Amino acid sequence: MKAVAADVGDGYMVINPLVLKKFNKDMIKVLYEHLNKAMNASRSIAVPLNDTLTMRQKNMKLQRLHNSIIILRNTARERRVML
Repeated sequence: MKAVAADVGDGYMVINPLVLKKFNKDMIKVLYEHLNKAMNASRSIAVPLNDTLTMRQKNMKLQRLHNSIIILRNTARERRVML
């Protein structure tokens, strides 16, 4: 699951309801934890304000992770999984 969270952040994998259909309740909980950890790690990266390319890459990674967490939460709520 750690690798899945890293792939989501890098843009190699997309989390959507079709992908999450294959996951059971425990896998959803673990993925949620790893996505949060990846998001916190991305937030802690210090980027110089004059380096716009690196700033953009960091923001895109955060956006991908955030969107995946939102989709995961909604899917968990539909399946009645407590996160």
